[in-house]
Amino acid sequence: EDRGVVVQGIFRSNMAIIGLAYCVNAYGEVALVAASLYVGILSILFNILGVITLSRSLHKQQGIGGILRNIATNPLIIGIVLALPFAWWDVRPPELLMKAGETLADMALPLALLCTGASLDFHTLKQEMSKTLLATFSKLVLIPLLFTAGGFWMGFRGMDLGILMLMSSAPTAAASYVMARAMGGNATLAANTVVLTTLGSLFTTSLGVVILQGGGWM
Repeated sequence: EDRGVVVQGIFRSNMAIIGLAYCVNAYGEVALVAASLYVGILSILFNILGVITLSRSLHKQQGIGGILRNIATNPLIIGIVLALPFAWWDVRPPELLMKAGETLADMALPLALLCTGASLDFHTLKQEMSKTLLATFSKLVLIPLLFTAGGFWMGFRGMDLGILMLMSSAPTAAASYVMARAMGGNATLAANTVVLTTLGSLFTTSLGVVILQGGGWM
């Protein structure tokens, strides 16, 4: 049952907040266009894959219809889909609505991290150390290595390769804890993964930057 929580913790990155911040700090506002495109495409994919992954490990008897229903009723996916027409046709909602949305958005990550931190259980962390370390090591080392090596092989260099590395190096998204809890998964394991990857990402991302800059690839 914990397999889906671990897998989601490995592939699901906090791209929209920490990933974008990494890219802007590294390259300035010029990186926002490419980085935002990366976030927009993968956010939908990661949310759909997250629902499928958790459904298959938590609700093994559930058929395709149940998985599709979970995808269609997922609040994160609904929010992204509803926002697509506004982005596509460049429609600006009323200023009051935008301000209210921005206020809620500014509150969302701190509240999610507070809930995640409050759910951190050192006793459970000790019991499930192998699962947590597997998710943490894979998220902070294997995923950035695979993404960056794949991008390099496909000809990415300079800022494009740097954005790929920085985005894939971002820690596990706080939303993975929210989704695991909502779907009846091991929320404590998810919270432990979010906390450890958030702390560890500072060091692994810095190391990745040093390596790429040393090779003249970033």
